Amino acid sequence: VQLQASGGGLVQAGGSLRLSCKASGAISSGDVMGWYRQPPGKQRELVATITRGGITNYADSVKGQFTISRDNAKNTVYLQMNTLKFEDTAVYYCNCRRNWPSVMDYWGEGTQVTVSS
Repeated sequence: VQLQASGGGLVQAGGSLRLSCKASGAISSGDVMGWYRQPPGKQRELVATITRGGITNYADSVKGQFTISRDNAKNTVYLQMNTLKFEDTAVYYCNCRRNWPSVMDYWGEGTQVTVSS
């Protein structure tokens, strides 16, 4: 599985960005897609995940602010980020998790999101 993320950039606080991640290769119907982020000097952390059926999970810090969605026909997952804050500044990574026959994580190259205060 290959993941290609796009949509990062520089935005002022209060602004919005939409990240996209297109998956290619042997996509499985059970794959869970998601976004993680790594703020400067910190560990990588979960942002949001979505199953093929549309079940979502969000980090508490982004609930009500970010929305994850998925277009199965296009093998693409999106992250709509609204009301961005300085602390949302991070490198955002697209992730595909396969749980069978064993847990396997695929990662895309990160895309930088910088929020100016």
